[in-house]
Amino acid sequence: MSSAAAFSYVPLLPTGPDQTEYRLITDEGVDVVDGPGGRRFLTVEPSALTALTAEAMHDIAHYLRPAHLAQLRSIIDDPAASPNDRFVALDLLRNANIAAGGVLPMCQDTGTAIVMGKRGRHVLTDGSDAEAISRGVYQAYTRLNLRYSQLAPLTMWEERNTGSNLPAQVEIYAEDPDGHPDAYKFLFMAKGGGSANKSYLYQETKALLNPTRMMQFLEEKLRLIGTAACPPYHLAIVIGGTSAEYALKTAKYASAKYLDALPTSGSMSAHGFRDLELEAEVLELTRNFGIGAQFGGRYFCHDVRVVRLPRHGASCPVAIAVSCSADRQAVAKITPSGVWLERLETDPARFLPDVTEAQLDSSEVVRVDLNRPMDEIRAELAKYPVKTRLSLSGPLVVARDIAHAKIAERLDAGEPMPQYLRDHAVYYAGPAKTPEGYASGSFGPTTAGRMDAYVEKFQAAGGSMVMLAKGNRSAQVTRSCQQHGGFYLGSIGGPAARLAQDCIKHVEVLEYPELGMEAVWKIEVENFPAFIVVDDKGNDFFAEVTKPVLTVGRR
Repeated sequence: MSSAAAFSYVPLLPTGPDQTEYRLITDEGVDVVDGPGGRRFLTVEPSALTALTAEAMHDIAHYLRPAHLAQLRSIIDDPAASPNDRFVALDLLRNANIAAGGVLPMCQDTGTAIVMGKRGRHVLTDGSDAEAISRGVYQAYTRLNLRYSQLAPLTMWEERNTGSNLPAQVEIYAEDPDGHPDAYKFLFMAKGGGSANKSYLYQETKALLNPTRMMQFLEEKLRLIGTAACPPYHLAIVIGGTSAEYALKTAKYASAKYLDALPTSGSMSAHGFRDLELEAEVLELTRNFGIGAQFGGRYFCHDVRVVRLPRHGASCPVAIAVSCSADRQAVAKITPSGVWLERLETDPARFLPDVTEAQLDSSEVVRVDLNRPMDEIRAELAKYPVKTRLSLSGPLVVARDIAHAKIAERLDAGEPMPQYLRDHAVYYAGPAKTPEGYASGSFGPTTAGRMDAYVEKFQAAGGSMVMLAKGNRSAQVTRSCQQHGGFYLGSIGGPAARLAQDCIKHVEVLEYPELGMEAVWKIEVENFPAFIVVDDKGNDFFAEVTKPVLTVGRR
């Protein structure tokens, strides 16, 4: 064996200077004390951690980063954007404006709370950091109009909602953040199921590490992400990693722009770096998918981050993650000067264009009256091709995972399909809490694919003939719709606050009230936007745009 290289240590993810703009939350609960050897120590009370966490979870439920909002506006201003791209971007900007009022959260899936902290060696706490942070999560979710999504496993098969959105995922590392021993720095995230479910790990080999194969691989895998996680995306790709789990975690951080200041070239120190050239090429690749911002166009992604990590010679993990249109994260820090949180945009209205919706959209909008009998609704939809934009008004039944499972059990037991699923279109969704004085809490669509297994059974029994949700669906749904005369309509993923304020006029529970947000609801909607995605003739908009077409490699 050759002689060993000289010892050298470089952090695996060396980041540059912190350029974040912060705002002061409080200077209470923080002090500086003298220690042995003339050292100075920062003391942090649990109350400071709780207050910071509660404020952070509030802000990321209602506000976005200015850079993200500017990217949405740039879609509207881009002449190459499709009408659907611009329509989605405008709806998301309007949603951000409503959410910034602090009442309706931007998305009904207010997510799993994820907190990562780096505590410097001269920071002293009482050791209950995770508990204090969890208390802040509890305060935010129980006091605000957020949704409880965490399920406690009582047995292997039985679960129950915890009623507080706890537990949170809290990870604390002993590390001097940015080289400061008297600092405590954080990344706060709220990760909804839609984007979390689009985290992927592939165990590849050295054979992937050439330009042509890499681009072919990425085209195939990125198309599979689809639209269920509410694009346009902030896409992150990590190639390599000391372990599979480290690759996945790095992809999550990169999707949150947490690793933007990484070096842009590698070295024998074996640290991670960003490949800016590959980022640009992958972004252009996604521009040509045709998927666009959910219903056709260029803006499948806002931007791309590609991080290259060292790897074991026998392993080549590849991790992919996205941050969705609810781009919910913020960094924070506690220093001797106080408790600081990233300043998010509280006035998103400044990004709204001075144009009308009609100027942004040249396509025909078909108005559909949901008060009519189901056969008449289907006959109206049958007149139009996939990608047709609709405006829905009238009653919808709302049902999602648990309700579908319960209804399937009833059908298996020989009971009839509930009349409400025969008479009405079904909306896959689950609301956040309803604020006082509002007809509805934030109430956007959930991922359609989770209900795919039920469609043929339900349609054969006369129900679910018109379905409304977000994202692409499987071939079995297309076949069932063709066989039974059904339709799948795509709703814009992301603008849950705007839908609640502008489109949903009444909400009532029909069945299973004990399931909370998973109950069966009946809602009245007005001018609810949707698109025909799967029709009764076997056409599926997403079937074409998910097929790889790349024939050349990386330039």
